[in-house]
Amino acid sequence: MSPRIVYEDPELLVINKPAGLLTHPKHSSDQSPSVVGWLLEKYPSIAKVGDPEKLRNGARDPLRPGIVHRLDKETSGLLIIAKTQMAFDHLKKQFQERKIKKTYLALVYGKLKNKSGVIDAPLGKLGIRQSTKIHGKKELAEKEAITEYQVITEYQDYSLLEVKPQTGRTNQIRVHLKAIGHPVVCDPVYAGRKAVCPPELGRLFLHAQKLSFTTPTGQALTLEADPPPELENFLRGLPKANI
Repeated sequence: MSPRIVYEDPELLVINKPAGLLTHPKHSSDQSPSVVGWLLEKYPSIAKVGDPEKLRNGARDPLRPGIVHRLDKETSGLLIIAKTQMAFDHLKKQFQERKIKKTYLALVYGKLKNKSGVIDAPLGKLGIRQSTKIHGKKELAEKEAITEYQVITEYQDYSLLEVKPQTGRTNQIRVHLKAIGHPVVCDPVYAGRKAVCPPELGRLFLHAQKLSFTTPTGQALTLEADPPPELENFLRGLPKANI
């Protein structure tokens, strides 16, 4: 269950992360397999790359060296990693300015009334979960969150979406799709108890398929990663919707 390198230059690399692998440890005593563990074994110098304000004992961030964005454990797909501090600062600035474009594939329950749209709903953290319900008994600190989506294929019980998050909040796609009544298939946190996870799939159907960004040397890159076999095979077995 190791990442596959899709692109590499002296400043950065882009990997295809498998589902089931953490991007980084949850805390200092977390020994679970992670992208960071793989990185530090393969690129020890990355230990010194990260946010300056998190400098500890010569390491920038002991939990997230080189990590400028993350994917949920059960999400597969493309992840950018900075190999140098210059690349980290450059990529972080691009993310802050929303210049890095990300495209995901998501299979959701049901058929959407609007075949394309923009979900503009601030997120707030309620315990360990993100929520769009930021006002009520407890006021939550809100953060802007915007997600574009478009239906690609309709099946009898599901819809395959192309999703483009315009902001990078934790669990944003999963929370936003739940908010419009169509959670991601096999989402253990946000789909709800009534949503059945097909045993032949057995994982969250969310894949980071495409990335577009500019390298520190000014090269414009667009990279793509096909969905892994378990997602492709599941789609092939689904009956299409009646037209």
